[in-house]
Amino acid sequence: MHIHGGQNMQGFRVVGINYKKSDATVRGLFAVNQDQYSQLLATSGEYGISDFFVVSTCNRTEIYGFAESDDQLINFICSVCAGDAATFTSIAYTRSGIDAINHLYYVAAGLDSQILGDYEILGQIKSAVKFAKTNGFICPFTERLINSVLQASKAVKTRTQLSGGTVSVSFAAIQYIKKYIGAADVSKSKIVLIGTGKIGRVTCRNLVDYLGASNITLINRTEETAIALATELGLRSAPIADLQNEIADADIVLVSTNATSPVVLGSHLAGKGNKLVIDISVPCNVAVEAQVLDSVTFVDVDMLSKIKDETLQKRKEEVPAALAIIDEHVTEFLEWCDMRKHVPMLKEMKIKLMGIPFDAATLFNTQLPIKSMPADEHEEKVQKAISNLAHRVRSEKTPGCHYIQAINDFIA
Repeated sequence: MHIHGGQNMQGFRVVGINYKKSDATVRGLFAVNQDQYSQLLATSGEYGISDFFVVSTCNRTEIYGFAESDDQLINFICSVCAGDAATFTSIAYTRSGIDAINHLYYVAAGLDSQILGDYEILGQIKSAVKFAKTNGFICPFTERLINSVLQASKAVKTRTQLSGGTVSVSFAAIQYIKKYIGAADVSKSKIVLIGTGKIGRVTCRNLVDYLGASNITLINRTEETAIALATELGLRSAPIADLQNEIADADIVLVSTNATSPVVLGSHLAGKGNKLVIDISVPCNVAVEAQVLDSVTFVDVDMLSKIKDETLQKRKEEVPAALAIIDEHVTEFLEWCDMRKHVPMLKEMKIKLMGIPFDAATLFNTQLPIKSMPADEHEEKVQKAISNLAHRVRSEKTPGCHYIQAINDFIA
C-alpha cells in the first residue's frame, strides 16, 4: 500500500527496548536526551532515514520511522547512545507495518507501560513528534497516524477507567513517600527536587496537591526554570552551585534529571544523616556509591513500579474496552490509508473538471442565451463533484477510473 512519496506502509517500523527485558541501568545506556535527539536529526541522512521520531522515557526507548530494515534503525539510534547495537539488538523488539501501527496505539494508551494506564506517556509522545516535525522529519502518513493515535488515547482515558489510580512513575513516587514517610511527617520534612523538566514539574505539583508539602526546594541546571516553578507554587529554589548543601540539609531527595552522568554523588550524602532518595531518571542520576550507603533508602523507577496498587485489578478489567476503542481508530486510519491510493486519480479528475469552460452555452454547444456560471460557483461545483466521487470510491470500493470514464463520456 503506497502511502507517501513512494513509501510503503510495510516500511513503517518501530524498534525499541523497555522494562520487560531490561532494568533501569541497562535502559539508561540507551536513553536519548534532547541533545542526542538533535544529533540524530543532524545525521539521519548518513543512515538513509528521512521520516522518524524517538520516544525515550523512564521505561522505554523507541524509534519509529520508515526504513528498509530493523538493523538500519537500530544502528541509527545506537549511534548516539552509550550502549552498543549488539546489546540493544539482544533485548529489542521490532515491529513493522500494521504491527508497528498497533504498537504505537497501545503505547500511547498506556497499555504497554510499566505502570498500566500510565497517562504521562501521551505527553511524551506529543513532545517527541513535535520536535521531529519542527525539523521536517514527519511525513503526512506519520502526522495522520499520530493524530489518530492521540485521539484514541484521549478516548481511552475519557471512556474508560484505565488511567485511574497510580498510573505514572511520578505519582508512584508520591504514593511511596506517603506510605513510608507518612503524610503528617512529609509536612515536617525538607524536600529537595532536582530537575524541573516536564516530569519534575508533575512530581512537584503532586507533592503539593496530594501531600500538602510546602518545604520544597527546587534545583535545575537552568536556574530560571526552577525559579519560575517555585514562584508559581510558592516554593523556594536554589542554584545548582548550592546542590551539595541543599542535599545535606534535606530529608527527602527527588531526582528527575536527564543528565548523562550522575548528579547526586556519594560525597553529597555520606555522613549527612538518614535520607530517602528517589530517582525517577533514566539513566539513573544517583551514583552507585550513593545508592548503597547505609544511611540512604534508595528507590528507582523499577522499584516504584512494584508498589502494591489497589486499583490495578480494576484497571486490568478496563483493558478490553480500551482495545475496542483503539480498534475503532485503527480501522478509520487504515481506511484513510486505502483512500490515499486514489489521491492521484482525484487530483487528475479535479484538473479535468476545472478545465471545462464554465460558460454554459459553450459547455452544451448551443447558441441559446444561457447565463454563464461565475468562476467561484464553477469551482464550488467541481469540489462538490470530487467530494462525491471520493465518497463513492470509499463506500462502494469501486475503482475510481470507472467514474472518470463515466464523467468523460458525459462531457464528451
